[in-house]
Order: sequence, then C-alpha cells, then structure tokens
Amino acid sequence: MANELTLSRRALLFGAAAFALPRPADAAEALPKMVVTRDPNCGCCGNWVKHVQAAGFPVEVVEVANVAPLKLKLGVPDALASCHTAEIGGYVLEGHVPAQAIKRLLAERPKVIGLAVAGMPVGSPGMEVPGQAPDIYDVVVFSAGRQNVFARYRGSQPI
Repeated sequence: MANELTLSRRALLFGAAAFALPRPADAAEALPKMVVTRDPNCGCCGNWVKHVQAAGFPVEVVEVANVAPLKLKLGVPDALASCHTAEIGGYVLEGHVPAQAIKRLLAERPKVIGLAVAGMPVGSPGMEVPGQAPDIYDVVVFSAGRQNVFARYRGSQPI
C-alpha cells in the first residue's frame, strides 16, 4: 500500500509539473502584441518585423508616411531616432532592436520609456547584408533625460 501511495504522489507531482512547464504554443501566447509603425516604402522595417515575428511576437503593422509625430509623442530622443517605432507592453522600441533584448526588457520591466538602436547598423535584425561583417552596436535603454547602454550586440548576437 505504501508503494501505491508513493506512486500516486509521484504521478501527482509529475502531472502538476507537466502542466506548469511552458509549451511552445503557450510561450508564443505569453508574448504581448507589438504594434509597429513604419513607412510603407522601407524594406528593412519589413525585415525587422519578420525577425520579431520569428521570435514569437504577434505583430500588427501600421503604415504611415511620416513616423516623426509618433516618435515625438512617445518620447523618443532625436539622437536615437531610426526608421520605425514599435510599442509593446507599455514600452517603446525604436529601430532595429534584437528580439532577445525585447524579451529581456519585458522580463525585467525597468521603469523606462523603452529601447533603441540608433541609426541602422549593418547586421542588426533587418539590416543583414550578405558578405558584409555585422557592426557592433549598442541597444540603449532610455527614459526622460536618461540614456544608458542596455546591451551590446554584433549582428543579432549579444557580446
């Protein structure tokens, strides 16, 4: 009888653990929807959207001729402005921010406006150029009057 009770406890624990483990579908569902505002004529923006979708983010794309008013409204510093702006989970993403950095931001939940990759570094997500070595660039975390390096990348890889 003791063996039956032990097996039942094991079965119960195993069953509970199986339900607690994230499944691939659950992991994708856990990521919040991202709204990307971009110029419809920019190809690299579309490539960046494919990058974040491949990382499991559900994405809504809004195409506008001028993204500048949105950047101003959301508090993106001029020095960090890039070609597209995204909103996710209460944060702003500016430019070619790697999906891995976005996931870290959402996990850590710092009290900031968001993340930015200034300019369009070669090799950053959406800016890959076959045969050309990727640049080293900073992912900057920003808030009103503050900017700090959040992560450093070479292409899509953190360094």
